[in-house]
Amino acid sequence: MNDNSNVTLVDHPLIARNLTILRDKTTPPSIFREAMGRISMILAYHALMELPLQKIKVQTPITEADGYKLDSEIVVVPILRAGLSLVDSIITFIPEATVGHLGLYRDEETKKPIQYYYKMPSGMENAEVILVDPMLATGGSAIAALDILKEQGANKIRFMCLIAAPEGIEAVHEKYPKIPVITASIDEHLNENKFIVPGLGDAGDRYFGTT
Repeated sequence: MNDNSNVTLVDHPLIARNLTILRDKTTPPSIFREAMGRISMILAYHALMELPLQKIKVQTPITEADGYKLDSEIVVVPILRAGLSLVDSIITFIPEATVGHLGLYRDEETKKPIQYYYKMPSGMENAEVILVDPMLATGGSAIAALDILKEQGANKIRFMCLIAAPEGIEAVHEKYPKIPVITASIDEHLNENKFIVPGLGDAGDRYFGTT
């Protein structure tokens, strides 16, 4: 794991293996989903580090022992629709987490994000919020999502993605320098169409088997 300037690049043999499966354009949706699930479990482990804990006492069959419970609500917020592919990995670790939904799509002409859906649980201002989206390309969708969450009072947010472009990381941290970014890969650059190179294409289309 490499951690620099609020960017955690998770380096793991299983990520390297499964990322290769995801990049391969011949990988069918069923195998793509399985590989995405395996990578996102590893990313979720790192995204959930340093959660606040409260010390408690429990009674073992032998005696009393110190224990811990989470000291904050956890809210997972996928950027629809591709972000849904990363949700299960987090709630596998924390089944009691709640899930908000934030719908954004990119205008193909302006390349700007447009909001079309918003539904969040209450108590965002005190929660640990995990914002998830497979791709961090220009950073436009991530910044728009962060703007919306901040407007709703969220102040403890971390962003988890599968692949990031250097341009996207720079854009996010130019506006939100304290937001941690957890990713499996920092790719080379964006092409003229604002797609990540080498990337893996449209993660949502490949995960859901649409075009």
